[in-house]
Amino acid sequence: MDAHDQPAADDAFRIEAHGIDYVPLDERWATPRHVGGMWAGASVQVEYFIYGAILMSFGFNFAQALFLIIVGNVSYFLLGLASLQAPQAGTTVFAINRASYGTNGSRIISFFNWVTQIGFEVEGLILIVGAGLVLTLKSGFAPGDASKVIFVVVAIVIQAIMPVLGHASIVKTLRMLALPFVVIFGILLIYSITHATTHGVAHGADWQTMMEGLAFVITLSGLGWTECGNDYTRYCAPDSSKKAIVGWVFLGTAVPEILVMTLGAVVGTFMPGIGGSNHGYGSLYPFAHTSDLPSWLVTVFLIFAIVQLFCINSLDMYSSGVTLQAMGLKVKRYQAVLVDCAVAFLVTLYAVFNSSFTTYLSDFVDVVIVWIAPWFAIFMVDWVLRRYRYVPSELQRTDKGSLYYRNGGYFWPAIIAQLVGMYAAFSALSPTFSVPHWLNPITWATRDSYGYGADFSIFMGIVVGGLLYWVLAARAVRAQADRQDEILAGSMRE
Repeated sequence: MDAHDQPAADDAFRIEAHGIDYVPLDERWATPRHVGGMWAGASVQVEYFIYGAILMSFGFNFAQALFLIIVGNVSYFLLGLASLQAPQAGTTVFAINRASYGTNGSRIISFFNWVTQIGFEVEGLILIVGAGLVLTLKSGFAPGDASKVIFVVVAIVIQAIMPVLGHASIVKTLRMLALPFVVIFGILLIYSITHATTHGVAHGADWQTMMEGLAFVITLSGLGWTECGNDYTRYCAPDSSKKAIVGWVFLGTAVPEILVMTLGAVVGTFMPGIGGSNHGYGSLYPFAHTSDLPSWLVTVFLIFAIVQLFCINSLDMYSSGVTLQAMGLKVKRYQAVLVDCAVAFLVTLYAVFNSSFTTYLSDFVDVVIVWIAPWFAIFMVDWVLRRYRYVPSELQRTDKGSLYYRNGGYFWPAIIAQLVGMYAAFSALSPTFSVPHWLNPITWATRDSYGYGADFSIFMGIVVGGLLYWVLAARAVRAQADRQDEILAGSMRE
C-alpha cells in the first residue's frame, strides 16, 4: 500500500488515533522504503551540520574529524537493528520493552527515555530560537531578553502541532524537506570550499580526545536514536524484510549525515565559534552584517532550518508522548504533547539565558550514554533470546496475570544488568564535570599529561550490560520464549 492509500487512522495531516496500542494489520501502510525516507528527511538537517562544526572545537584537524564522522555514523546500523521488533510486535519501543524489564521495571527505563527526548527537544528549540535571534538582528533590530522569551513561547506553540497530527504527517513532511536542504547545503559547500582549511589545529588531538569525539558522534547519531526506532516501524507489515529495514534505515541516515557533518566540519575550520553561544549559532551572528558567505544564503539557510527543526523536534515529541503512555500515565497523545511543551518551555528558557549550547550538548550526551548503552544491549539480547518475536496481545497487558509481568512487575536480571551497565559506562565516561576517581576509574587510568582520560563509556555500557543480562537471564527468557510460541500457535489456530 502506498503512502497516499494509508488508512484514516494514520492519515497525513489528520490527528493520529494510535498511541501505544497494537496497530491492526489492515493499517500497516508503511514499507521499509517509507521509513528510510523519513529518516533521510531527519538526517539532512542543521543539527548535524552544527555537530560537525562543534567537533572541530575538540582540537581535531580535518582528517581526524572526517575519520570520526565516518566511523561514528556507522552506529546507524544499531538504529536499524533497534527498528526490527515493531513490525511483529505492532507497538512502540517501550511497550515492547515490557518483555525485557517487566511491566513495572520498564516504566523506570521509560522515564529515562522521556527525559532524553525532552533533552533533544530542548536542543532543537534552542537552535530554533537562535535562528530567530540571528534573523532579527539581520533585519536591523537588536533582540533583548523580552524577544528571547517571545521566541521561546512562539516556538513552543508551533512545536505542539506536528506531534499531535502524528506518524504519517511527520513522515511526509520530512521527506518533502529533504530535497530543499540538499540544495541549500550544496550551495553552502560551494561557498565554503574557498575559505576552508584542512588544519583545524596545528597538530591534531591525542587518542584520548579522539575517543571522546567518537563517543560524541556515536551518541548524537545512531545510538541516540535507537530508543525511537520501533516507534516508526510499527506501521510496517510483520513480514517486512529485516534486511530491507536495516538497509533503508542505514542508507537514509548514515550516508546523508556523514555528508552534512563533514560540511559542518569544513565550515568549522574557518568559523570555530559555531555552537559556542547560548543560542547555538555562535559565529553566525556576524553573518547579520559581514561574512564570507552571502547574506541571502544565511537568511534562506536559517529560515529552512527553523521549519525543519520543528519537524525534527516532532520526532522527539512524538516518541516522548508514547513513552509517557508506556510509563503508565493515562493520557492521550495530545495531552502528552502538552506536558512535554510545558517542561521543554522551562528548560529552554533556562538554557537560552544561562548556558552555552556546546556545554548543554556535552552534558546532555554524558547523561544519554550512561543509560542508553546498557539498555540497547539488554533490549537486543532479550530479543535474540526470545527467537525474535513477542506475543503482541501480552505486551498490551500490565496486570499481574500478563506473560511479561514477572516478579512484582520487575524482571530483576534486566534491572541488575542495567544498573551494573550504567556504572560500567560511567566508569569509562569522560565527563565535563569533576567526579571521584573511584567512580571513574577507567577514564582516570587512561588520562594524558593534561589530566584528560579516554572515553570508553559506550563500549563498556553495551558490553557489560549485554553480557551480564545474557548470563543472568538466558535460561528464564528462553523458557518464556517457549511459552510465547505456545500462545502464538494457539492464536493462529483460533
